[in-house]
Amino acid sequence: MSLDVGLLLLRVLIGFVLFAHATQKLAGWFNGPGPERAAVIFEALGQVPGRPMALLAATCELAAAVLLILGLGVPLGAAIAAGTMLVAGVAMTTNAGNSWNSAGGGEYPLVLAVLAAALAFTGAGAWSLDAALALPWAVADGPGALAIGAGAAALAVLAAAAPIIRTIKARRVGQGRALG
Repeated sequence: MSLDVGLLLLRVLIGFVLFAHATQKLAGWFNGPGPERAAVIFEALGQVPGRPMALLAATCELAAAVLLILGLGVPLGAAIAAGTMLVAGVAMTTNAGNSWNSAGGGEYPLVLAVLAAALAFTGAGAWSLDAALALPWAVADGPGALAIGAGAAALAVLAAAAPIIRTIKARRVGQGRALG
């Protein structure tokens, strides 16, 4: 039972943070930039065009938040969250030239990415819609749970690959302009 409480708390915490991140971009809630400034921030991070990329990130964050909070389709929600936060973490780290949050790096979203990925391996716990509906991944154990977690982590990395590559290329082009 204590494991289930821990998983519920972890899901709700990550879900709320993702909800806050999304609504910061979409509506300026939680002292966020709103859509126009979010677009500028995304452009500066190499996510071009900024507005559609910010909207895509916010949509992914909202979808992951709902899935994780409800405990419904947790492996998919975890993959969406991990992939989105992986892109954010790499973009921030690449831009700052430093991993640490205090230096503008992506430490914080990278931690969120790993926490979300961990949920794909553990499952949602008993206090979830996955368990209530007896969905196959809710009762997976041993090698089955490992395969589900690994599949979700692989999906996250695959989904994040193109934006990460774009970020790195944009950074290199920007450095070339600064040197030229």
